[in-house]
Amino acid sequence: MEAYYLGCPSLSAQEPKHTHVAFLKTHKTASTTMQNLLFRFAERNNLTVALPVQSCMHQFCYPRAFTSHFVHPHTLPPSIITNHMRFSPSELRRLMPTDTVYVTILREPAAMFESLFGYYTQYCQSFRRVPNNSLEAFLEDPWLYYRPEENDSMYARNTLTFDLGGDKDRPPADTDYARAFVAEVERVFTLVMISEHFDESLVLLRHLLSWDLEDVLYVKLNMRTPGSKRSLPPELPAKIRAWNALDARLYDHFNASLWRQLAAMGPACVAREVRLLRQAQERLLRSCFGGSTPSPRSAAQIKDKDLRPWQPSAKVGIVGYELPANLSRQGDSGRARELCLKLIMPEVQYTQLLLRSQSLRYRQRQQQQQQQQQQQQQQQLNHGPVMQQRLQPPDRPPRTPTQAGRRGRPSTAAAVAPPPQQGTGSAASTASLAGGEGGTQGGGTKPVQGSQTSQTQA
Repeated sequence: MEAYYLGCPSLSAQEPKHTHVAFLKTHKTASTTMQNLLFRFAERNNLTVALPVQSCMHQFCYPRAFTSHFVHPHTLPPSIITNHMRFSPSELRRLMPTDTVYVTILREPAAMFESLFGYYTQYCQSFRRVPNNSLEAFLEDPWLYYRPEENDSMYARNTLTFDLGGDKDRPPADTDYARAFVAEVERVFTLVMISEHFDESLVLLRHLLSWDLEDVLYVKLNMRTPGSKRSLPPELPAKIRAWNALDARLYDHFNASLWRQLAAMGPACVAREVRLLRQAQERLLRSCFGGSTPSPRSAAQIKDKDLRPWQPSAKVGIVGYELPANLSRQGDSGRARELCLKLIMPEVQYTQLLLRSQSLRYRQRQQQQQQQQQQQQQQQLNHGPVMQQRLQPPDRPPRTPTQAGRRGRPSTAAAVAPPPQQGTGSAASTASLAGGEGGTQGGGTKPVQGSQTSQTQA
């Protein structure tokens, strides 16, 4: 993977923003925060985001491998795709423009697995079998609880590898497979972000896509409550990395790759860019939250249901945010309030909102096309060959010499041209997209088999 820039570049306002992006949303890696950033960018620039059909909920029928049939027809053709899927590069190439930039994000395997174990305890059968919900017990003998054939087993081993389309159960000793898989990921993805270095990753993303600073501002979403987290004993990280050997290899490779790219930019440049990003972030948060940074709240404390995040279980709490009551809804302040609202909107609600707005735009576009076709048909009827023929004087039979002589005129018979060919107006046929579902199912959903709720790093 080549470094994007040498030195400290300054992005030119003349450089067009790159708007075709496929972001592979991985589990428990801060990917919900990235998804929200991309949703807001799409809305600001009037771009279409590919969204799942209703039967897939708000994911592309995860854990099934992605196909274009999972995309709602009202969200075609897309500029951006970012909801959870199991990666299938050939299918995405069929769907997305040829100049699409592919991006994903990884997280350190030990911290990620602790989050997965806590988050999916009720929904992953491999975790449910563990007595007393003990991570130590699971790691002592994973094969006692793990069943690779179960279709929720991807949460219990090499989740990153599975999300990227790889074989999560390939033996760690198969180093040829691991090496080839890492090389394939590097070939397909222009940028692999690292959760632990999120701001530095955004610096690379911004320069890669020629985006403005405001395009990469964010609020951390989908975080667990402090009581839902646990500290790992010193001996567990090594056991987690051994059990998730493919994920560990991916992370180590792309973490090193990220720092090579940052080094090519220059430490002073990176430090400056990160500082500018965080200063802009602080200004935005002050404007949205009344001069203070947002305070995470439990779902029960959030009155606005559109801002209430989905809760995986009674044992695991996901925090959200609320806007200050005095933030105006009128005029410019109202537009600022909408921006702030989108900044903290949970994934499920934002996906539903986007689908409604894009479906409305799709129907309006279809109506306009139908009206244009009707106008063209009417014009053909009014000015086509049939109307021209009707406007010509009727043909008269030739007069005979006798008739001409009686009227004192020459007896030469008048030549009569053959009648014109009969013509008809042609109506253009109307091609319509296949009908799809009108919207996603409301509310949060449990991540059950074949339709898991997408959540990110906590």
